[in-house]
Amino acid sequence: MKKIILLSCIVLSTSLAALAQLPSFTGGIKAGLNYSSLKTKNDLTDQNGILGYQFGVFTRFGGGGFYVQPELYLGSKGNDFIKVDQNAVKGKVRFTILDLPVLLGTKIGLSKLNLRFMAGPVLSFLINKKTTFDSAYDNLKDYKDQALGLQAGAGVDLGSLSVDLRYEAGLSNINKSDTYSQKQNLFHLSLGYKLF
Repeated sequence: MKKIILLSCIVLSTSLAALAQLPSFTGGIKAGLNYSSLKTKNDLTDQNGILGYQFGVFTRFGGGGFYVQPELYLGSKGNDFIKVDQNAVKGKVRFTILDLPVLLGTKIGLSKLNLRFMAGPVLSFLINKKTTFDSAYDNLKDYKDQALGLQAGAGVDLGSLSVDLRYEAGLSNINKSDTYSQKQNLFHLSLGYKLF
């Protein structure tokens, strides 16, 4: 009987030590707002950003103050354009996008109250688009199905709540036109809730 108790204690303590070495893991849902703009070179002036939305899921795992945070969320992005020359030319671009960022980060503080810093690539998939341009800019209506960007920002965890503020810079031209180069840029503000 003593051997069984001793063996049970050894197995229990070994299991607890192994669990303590596992990286922490959490995940949940998130939603927020973004302010996006399409930075366009070559000819288009007066580019006005728009307010959009995002919602989806996130996971976070790591240990020792460092973590990896993959996410998947649906969002809206776009821009309004006005070119002023002999004639005013107007246009609008609205995207529905599926974003997949993979962020690397570090955190300072406790697990339930901390300050985080993160950065990493984001791959965007075009789900739907709506464009309206005057006929002179018909070639602006064609957009690629995916784009690559880079996100960087900071966040705070307060218990089960997670707040992030990030900037996203477009790395790839999302327009199919040879004339125009457009890169998506935006600010994200999101609120997440940890489910586990």
